[in-house]
Amino acid sequence: PKCAWQLHQQAFSNSPQKKQIADTTMSEEKVKEYTLDEVAKHTSEESCWMIIGNATNGGPKVYDVSKYLDDHPGGAEVMLDVAGQDADEFFEDIGHSNEARNELKKHLIGTLKLDEATIAKMKADAEARAQKGGNGMAIVVVVALIAILVAYKNFM
Repeated sequence: PKCAWQLHQQAFSNSPQKKQIADTTMSEEKVKEYTLDEVAKHTSEESCWMIIGNATNGGPKVYDVSKYLDDHPGGAEVMLDVAGQDADEFFEDIGHSNEARNELKKHLIGTLKLDEATIAKMKADAEARAQKGGNGMAIVVVVALIAILVAYKNFM
């Protein structure tokens, strides 16, 4: 399976495809492009932005969810944990409903500017998350093996 950065890179590596996707998924208004650095500045309750989207759903878009924090069914804290960053993987892993996706559209403020530096940073971030997740799985396996060993000794 491809990582999120690979999907971003595949979908947006050439500008005509990027423009076509943006033109077909955004309203008729001119939508602003934001950089990762710009989004990263918005990590508080007063200004909470995040990036959600990938190649399968129209590309990475920037959302200002500040006014929605108190209404989020999972609580404001889960959104603040991913504020200022690419939250697509977290959003998709939760399995949000169509209603949640429609609510998200109300908070759209622009698209993510994807240049070579941004793609490289997203790749590095995705790899770091994968390594971090891999260590977590190793811990689960070790704990399971210990539990099996203890159970085996108690029954013998």
